[in-house]
Amino acid sequence: MAEVLVTYNDTINRHSVEYRARACGREMDDGRWEGWIEFESLDGEVVLRSGRETTQPNRTDTAYWATGLSPVYLEGALERALHPAHTAPAVVEETPAFEGPAPAGEDPLPRSESVLNPFSVYRKGEALLRSQLSALAGWHLVNIIRAYDLSETPAATLSRLSNDELIGLIVGAVRQRTTEESLEH
Repeated sequence: MAEVLVTYNDTINRHSVEYRARACGREMDDGRWEGWIEFESLDGEVVLRSGRETTQPNRTDTAYWATGLSPVYLEGALERALHPAHTAPAVVEETPAFEGPAPAGEDPLPRSESVLNPFSVYRKGEALLRSQLSALAGWHLVNIIRAYDLSETPAATLSRLSNDELIGLIVGAVRQRTTEESLEH
């Protein structure tokens, strides 16, 4: 069943209509959660919704996603809700990308997007970086390590580390790389 995760205080004005936004989510058939944004005009006459804005592994991570949305993001989601993209599905005969399975030992996971830039946060202070990292789930920490090439350790091995170990790895690698870059300049 769908639920409202966050209702935002600020309103968004578009074409002389004031909208209040709320982030909503629901569990999908496979157990993961999807999230979208609903926009209701203050007079209650219009209610719009965006397409799926996120897919998360659980409700907690979906609620966390909802708490981090900026006013600019919400404005973009309103534009997507007002002007949804209509694309016809392409009919393509697909062929495999590879001629066989991955060799043993090859990292099977693709590089993932990171929820934060550890170098940018580190410039504001190591304590702030540690604080922000401690609020993230382990899989977010693994994605940060992979996205910024902070370790050559395979993702499957990183996934078995504790959050404290992952945070230590991230902070240490960022500190080292930042020090090396400052010495080069």
